[in-house]
Amino acid sequence: MKSIFLLSLIAVVSCITTSVIAEDIATETSVSSASNPIEILLLTALPASGKSEVRRYLSSLSAEECLSQFGIGETVQLDDFPYVFIMSRISKELVARGEEGMFYLSPALPFRNPKDWGTLIQLVNEDYEDLVSSNKPSPESAAEWMFDRIDSARLKVGAEPALNLLSDDIRKELLLALEEDARAFLEKKNAGIPESLAGKTVVIEFARGGAESSTMPLPAPFGYKYSLSQLSDNILDKASLLYIWVDPAESRRKNLARANPNDPGSILNHCVPQAVMYGDYGVDDIAWLLETSNIANTICVKKGDVVYNIPLGRFDNRIDKTTFVHTPVEEWNKSDVAGLRAGLEEAFAPLTGNR
Repeated sequence: MKSIFLLSLIAVVSCITTSVIAEDIATETSVSSASNPIEILLLTALPASGKSEVRRYLSSLSAEECLSQFGIGETVQLDDFPYVFIMSRISKELVARGEEGMFYLSPALPFRNPKDWGTLIQLVNEDYEDLVSSNKPSPESAAEWMFDRIDSARLKVGAEPALNLLSDDIRKELLLALEEDARAFLEKKNAGIPESLAGKTVVIEFARGGAESSTMPLPAPFGYKYSLSQLSDNILDKASLLYIWVDPAESRRKNLARANPNDPGSILNHCVPQAVMYGDYGVDDIAWLLETSNIANTICVKKGDVVYNIPLGRFDNRIDKTTFVHTPVEEWNKSDVAGLRAGLEEAFAPLTGNR
């Protein structure tokens, strides 16, 4: 009987110890991000949920406020949307020449190959490494540089290097047609690379989801579970995640409301096609990832044999708190600002330890 009692006692102590260790890990993560800037903030949501508006609001604050209230240092921005725009431009140019669209059969439809959700993440990984190393590419042809990068990223996720398979004549025509857009992207990318990331927060913005009525877990390559696992170890090791929470119907409404046909390449004003909103953003898996995580206020990202617990804060924007940010700062209503700030403080609490 004594041996049975001792074995039971050991099992209970082991269970308690494991729980305490898990809580300590979460606490240490929060405390460290409260005393130092969050190094990498993954800014995620369904389209038009308020990600860019939150970024704009934070940019209106003083550096001291951002750091003390939200753990945010001077920000450096990365986003996968410019690559979506370039892929769309390539497809349109091919269709105009009587060819099939490479990434989209039509501007109104989702990716032809869903693996390109991973392609986008691989491109963001490269952008982050350029930030870390202060590398500013200076190719003779920005379009050729972009084409080679897209093909290389596709290979990493098991898709074919389709741009390299084009005929010489078509490829040359596309390179000429895309040079201006690719050069503008490259110049903006290089202009955003600081001498050092010390004291700064790298904000990486992207949206993921799956088809309406999908059950959890979403199958790869859809959803955050897949795309987060494609992020580099260097990113995952330093990342926290802020999720802007709206329901899919509200996301669709705001997506249509923000559309500016004269500015389709804008992060703030582009409109995602309705077929994509239902087919790729009809649901997302953040709530499921939170519910199935082994540590509270984190999501579990498995990458090979390594498991990362990414601290997650959820900003509840189901009742709109962000649209007013589109107007000039001097027109912002104090009560609107107070509501947005309170919501963000609650969302950032798991990331900074200000609970």
